[in-house]
Order: sequence, then structure tokens, then C-alpha cells
Amino acid sequence: MRKSADWMTIWDDRILEIIREEGPMSPTPLSNHDYIRIGKSGVSKRLNRMKDHGLVQELGNGVYSITEKGVSYLDGEIDASDLVEEETENGDTAQAGS
Repeated sequence: MRKSADWMTIWDDRILEIIREEGPMSPTPLSNHDYIRIGKSGVSKRLNRMKDHGLVQELGNGVYSITEKGVSYLDGEIDASDLVEEETENGDTAQAGS
């Protein structure tokens, strides 16, 4: 069973599942997916939040792929509440509430 974190929503699991099954994707095709019921901006927000915690990585041009941590989370091998926000490029931690 997966152990999600307080900052996660049901959409995070679905986004991760889709990316794992279908490969790297950007927010627009994800928001148009049959199993996603939030818009492009909502998907972008979720992807950024998951990126802050190391579950996805941005490949460039707004395309995201799942990381090994993301796969481990989906497989129930890690507790997402144990994931800390990673440092951003300028050395700050990602903002809480993103």
C-alpha cells in the first residue's frame, strides 16, 4: 500500500501512474487524459510540487518524467511523508504551499 504525504493529492498518484505507463509528458496532455479531472495549471502545480520532493524530474520544455523515487513510491516501497523538499538551483529549498 502506498504511503502518501500531507502535501499530496489523489491527482499526484494518477499523474505518476500515467507518466510511468505512458512515458514523459507535459501538463497539457496530462490534463487532457481520461483519468485526470484538473486543468493544465493544476497539473503544472502538482508536477512542480512532486518535482520539489524528487518524485518527478523536468527534462526540459515542460516535459516531466518519473524518478526512481517516484517509482518506489508507486510500488509502496517508500513513505512519501519522509521525502524532504530538495534544494532548488539557487540553493533555496522549494517553497512550502506550492
